[in-house]
Amino acid sequence: MVGKTRRSYEPGHRPKFLVLVDATEECDRAVYFAARRVSRTGATLMMLAVVDSSDFPNWLGVGDVMQAEAQAEAEAALERYAGRARTVAGVEPERALRIGTKAEEILKLIEDDPDIAILVLAAGTGSEGPGPLVTMIASTAAAFPIPVAIVPGSLSDAEIDALA
Repeated sequence: MVGKTRRSYEPGHRPKFLVLVDATEECDRAVYFAARRVSRTGATLMMLAVVDSSDFPNWLGVGDVMQAEAQAEAEAALERYAGRARTVAGVEPERALRIGTKAEEILKLIEDDPDIAILVLAAGTGSEGPGPLVTMIASTAAAFPIPVAIVPGSLSDAEIDALA
């Protein structure tokens, strides 16, 4: 995938660490790591929540109600993790909420914002593997438009502090 040239370090720009906010247990690890790195490097933290529109039926307005509820939950998650970033690193993240599939919306946001310099994900700790998004990105890493940091989901705050 060839995208726009990154402008993160040009005058008037600042690098952004992008974190996907979702309901997975490991999401906190990605937010914690990214917030700590942003605090230490002077970058910006960008949080993205994606509501998957394919999850909702398309009959009698039921899907619209379900999508509105999912958007409200996503906004609440963005606020909760923004509070976490403020608490652990004193940073105020930018936030985005998009409708679509996670993989497509991550790529669209990266394309739309040339200051996004790195995507931070956390790997799941369960027996089912690192998670579908980590697996998908790992399989396309050679063509991905920016570097991806994958934080082991089992790392403690102290372990992340030592790394970030």
